[in-house]
Order: sequence, then C-alpha cells, then structure tokens
Amino acid sequence: MIANNVLMNAVRIHGFGGPEQLVYEPAPRPRPKRGEVLIRVHAAGVNPVDWKTRQGEGVAGYIHGTGAILGWDVSGTVAALGPGTDAFRIGDEVFGMLRFPHPGSAYAEYATAPVTQIALKPKSLDHVHAAAVPLPALTAWQALFTVAGLKAGQRILIHGAAGGVGHLAVQLAKWKGAQVVGTTSARNAAFLRSLGAESFDYTAAPFEKNLSGFDVVFDTVGGDAAERSFPILRKGGILVSILDKGNEVLAHKFGVRSVSMRVKTDGNGLAEIAGLIDAGALRPTVETVLALNEVRRAHELSQGGRVRGKIVLRVAGGEHAQ
Repeated sequence: MIANNVLMNAVRIHGFGGPEQLVYEPAPRPRPKRGEVLIRVHAAGVNPVDWKTRQGEGVAGYIHGTGAILGWDVSGTVAALGPGTDAFRIGDEVFGMLRFPHPGSAYAEYATAPVTQIALKPKSLDHVHAAAVPLPALTAWQALFTVAGLKAGQRILIHGAAGGVGHLAVQLAKWKGAQVVGTTSARNAAFLRSLGAESFDYTAAPFEKNLSGFDVVFDTVGGDAAERSFPILRKGGILVSILDKGNEVLAHKFGVRSVSMRVKTDGNGLAEIAGLIDAGALRPTVETVLALNEVRRAHELSQGGRVRGKIVLRVAGGEHAQ
C-alpha cells in the first residue's frame, strides 16, 4: 500500500493567470482506486489546452479549488494497481490521455489513470515521443474519421498542419488515402512535404482565394480560419473545428456542414493508434524536450504558437524533494 503521506514532485496551480502560476513543489502521491492504475510518469505532453486552462480559459471550468495539477498526456510505467484491477500488470509501459476535460494531473512524478483511458505504449517509441501522442492523435482521429467520415480519395485541408494535432492529422489522412493540403508558414513547408502533404503558405496569400474543392476542412487554429473556409468546400462537405463553434448560418448558405468537437478519452482508440505507430504509418514529431521544473518555459513556447509538432516534459520519476 502507498501511504497517504508519501510525497512526489508535481507542478500545481493555486490560481489562474500567467506562467508564474505554475509552481513546482512537493505534493501528495495519489493512490489508485478500483479500476485504476498508478503510473510512474516518465514524460508528460504539453498541449495548448494546458496553458489556456492555466489562464482560466480552456477547460478551467472543470478545476475546482486550488492546488490542481495540470496536464493530460502521459507515458510511463505501471507502479501499482487499484483494488480488483487486472487489466494491466505492474511494470507495463503505458500511455494515455487522463480524465479530459477533468484534471488529468499529468505534470507529476506519479498519476492515477482509469484503465479504460490508457493503452500499452507503442514499442517503437520512447516515453518522450509516446507522451506526445494521446490528446493530439485522438483529436485528429475523432475529427477526421468519427466526425468527418474521411474516405480514401477525398480532399482535405488541414489548418495548422505542422502543429501538434495538425501533423498527426496529416499522417492519418494520408494513411486513409486522402489527398492532403496543409496551411502553414514557409518555415514548415518542407516538413509538411516530408509527411506527404501539399503545403500552402498562409502568410503569403489568402488561402480562400487560391484553394478550392475540398471535401473536408479541419481547423486546428481558430480565429477566422473556419469562417473563411466555407467557400472552398464542395457541396455536402464538412468543416470540423476543435476551437470554434459551428456556424450553421454559413454552413446552410454554402450547402455544407459545420461541426465543433472536443476530444474524448479512449483507451481502445489509443491501442489502435499505437498499432499504426508500430507499423510505421504514424510518427510524432517532438520539437522541444524540457524538464518538469522547466514547465513555465514550456507554456511560454506553446503559447507562442510556432511549435512544430510537440513540446514534452521529461519527468524525473520517483524521487521527491522534501
């Protein structure tokens, strides 16, 4: 049994605001309940929703009280099992998106996880790269296949195609057999081409005046990108956004559909994604790796909006500073 007074290092917030709200400090190590495992965290992924929530936006409405531990994406090893839990074994290497949109508490040396929200880590990835996968890959998978119903031969435009969600969406769309165009800056054009997508430099010209004939538009950037995308969809096409509410008025005007979606936890989906990764069909890009106690810098970089792929926090694992 894990004693209640055992401590770990974690990053907590005691109020909403800037990066200074992120405090690296000792915190009680959690204990797994029935249907849960305790994960010794080796790495935690950083997503834009992390800093948005820190600011009091994002999914901040699900955080109650002070001392919340941010972060949702983890990769690590199973350190303990909850009562009656046998879906995994101690020592298994696992990854997952924990409890989203409720606090996932991933920015810590240990985190508990419902067994339905994790899967065995892809064998071909280390923990740092595995931690870059869950939230963005599930978001891309659910947007493209569950919501948009993307099929082989269709044309898809992905806004923010070099970002955390975008670069995985590009690969998943190519795997499905779609024709992929991604908006990005000139800096990431070669990167997108290496993933098999055609790139369009949104800084050089308006995409809506130069592109057309898409069955699906996937918006990962927000702003006015969604509104400007309606004219470039074919009749009966669909625009899926992870940031903006659907615009039924414009959708009706152009004879298309407009859907806003939020990612859902899904351990079975992660297992399928892990299979694609190990088969070589999907590969996460990690641009920056920082230590857990460098989390403020990680948020500043993410908030800057120019990250290629993902930022990941490497977690020491196990030892605490008392």
